[in-house]
Amino acid sequence: MRNLKELFHQHVGQTSDAPFGLTVDRAKGIYIYDDEGKAYIDLISGIGPAAVGHGHPKVLAAGHAQMDRFMHTMVYGEHIQAPQVQLADYLASLLPEPLSSTYFLSSGTEAAEAALKLAKKATGRFEIVACRNAYHGSTHGTSALKSDDSYARAFRPYVPGTRFIDYDAPEDLGRITTSTAAVIAETYQGEAGCRVADNQWLHALRSRCTEVGALLILDEIQVGCGRTGQPFAFMHSGIQPDIVLLAKALGGGMPIGAFVTSRELMAEMSNHPILGHCTTFGGHPVSCATGYAALQLIMENKWYETVEEKAQQFRSALIDHPLVQGISGKGLWMAVDVGTFETVQALMWKAKSHGLITDWFLYNNHSFRICPPLNITEEEIQRSCDILIRVLDELEDTQGQGAQ
Repeated sequence: MRNLKELFHQHVGQTSDAPFGLTVDRAKGIYIYDDEGKAYIDLISGIGPAAVGHGHPKVLAAGHAQMDRFMHTMVYGEHIQAPQVQLADYLASLLPEPLSSTYFLSSGTEAAEAALKLAKKATGRFEIVACRNAYHGSTHGTSALKSDDSYARAFRPYVPGTRFIDYDAPEDLGRITTSTAAVIAETYQGEAGCRVADNQWLHALRSRCTEVGALLILDEIQVGCGRTGQPFAFMHSGIQPDIVLLAKALGGGMPIGAFVTSRELMAEMSNHPILGHCTTFGGHPVSCATGYAALQLIMENKWYETVEEKAQQFRSALIDHPLVQGISGKGLWMAVDVGTFETVQALMWKAKSHGLITDWFLYNNHSFRICPPLNITEEEIQRSCDILIRVLDELEDTQGQGAQ
């Protein structure tokens, strides 16, 4: 048999010049196993989707049962399919009124694209206000929302009409005007390093959007579905968006995206013109079935109520290490600051050699990521921390030797 890694480099499109390169054989719970049988703790849940762990029996059963019935039958929105209806109905039961209508797509970036189109049509305006250091995806339209030119310049020009404000900065809210169709913001910023906004700013943002008639789109693609200690992160503040974006954990490991809004706003997508937005695989019945099972697990077991206690176990174990300069985030969604990009990269590769997977952030390259499955146990957290402390100690020794 030809070498799988060699074929990967030859025929699979690469996203960097140094891929992580883990050859995956199987995954279960918090573990991913390579082709030699070595286990790795997945401390980042595949960057979010494995919020109930890999291969949870109830999620697998839901997916298998749906595959036995049917998979794709028709472009989204034309056939009545029970998995879509069940998941949409369940979301409506969890979200406050009037957030009761869900449009399913295949990914988070598609959800952002569709929500921006809806905002322009509903308001008759074309200006979009985004936050600096935000990440809403990598399609052509969502790439226009990237303020960091190092990630954007190679693909310009982008969609016109985008303006930027600083996140969690009350003095910038005046830049939202009667020309603004929508403000799109992460409830808490992910790629900036798990940055948690002040509740007063979120309330001021909501008030400013209402004042000028702009829609407020909150992106909860990373922080939704229980990760921060509430079913949805905006619930910590008590504000309410006009549109909320979901993905990642929503699919239980299968690809899915969604935006949820009021029935009145959603009606804008179905007329003048019809098919104002359409997608072939959005709301795939298997993804909706696994998503419904995963979301029920999180909500009915109230795993979101345990994340802060679990996060504290990580914090207590790591915060006093000499290389750790701070830990930010909320719930099981954390960024651990180790000072430099070089230290983060060395930590990632050393952690891999010791059987643990972590990652860095696009706009905070001096921190590494902790966002494990929500049902991670106390013993599994301790095992993870033992590995991280061992890696940090090795890095400290190496840096000490280099300074001599």
